[in-house]
Amino acid sequence: MFRFLCTLIFKATGWKFKNDVPDSLRSFVFIGAPHTSNFDFIPAMSVAYLMKRNARFVIKKEWMKFPLGSFFKSIGAIGVDRNISKESKTISYTDIMAQLFKDNSDFVLMIAPEGTRSPNKHWKTGFYYIAQKANVPIVLGYADYKTKEAGLGMVIYPEDFDQDMMKITDFYRRMEGKRNENFLLDERYSGKTSQ
Repeated sequence: MFRFLCTLIFKATGWKFKNDVPDSLRSFVFIGAPHTSNFDFIPAMSVAYLMKRNARFVIKKEWMKFPLGSFFKSIGAIGVDRNISKESKTISYTDIMAQLFKDNSDFVLMIAPEGTRSPNKHWKTGFYYIAQKANVPIVLGYADYKTKEAGLGMVIYPEDFDQDMMKITDFYRRMEGKRNENFLLDERYSGKTSQ
């Protein structure tokens, strides 16, 4: 219901949804950018609703307790104990995330690679290793405030980390966030172009 309400706001404020991903692709790591404002929650929840897939995102397991747990669960949150990977010498956080794909069919894991709404010139790249370990592609999601368009864009099957990161950077290069001064591309790849 909450995703539906976000979608009504999304459409009422002039946003458009675009989906370049075939319907047959049901499981993938979905990265979303630019992420510069709390308001990004509206297009993110709208895309999660409009993509018509089992779109989920991860939060700390503590947030899944009463009284907020029911709300977070209803909007697609999965509570994860991040201490498991800290305490284990054999299980990493990316292993835990990849296991979600094995435990759930038709599963989309939504991740904001910038990791913060503040400017960040080094994106978190765990999404790439999650996709590799889960043997699923990466879909480049976006909310471009310049064009008021949000959706699912390019599909990347992880093969060559550096080349793939340059493709990802190229994809987001012309987009604008709500607070565009907070949107930085990963500087390790933003000066390069993919082949």
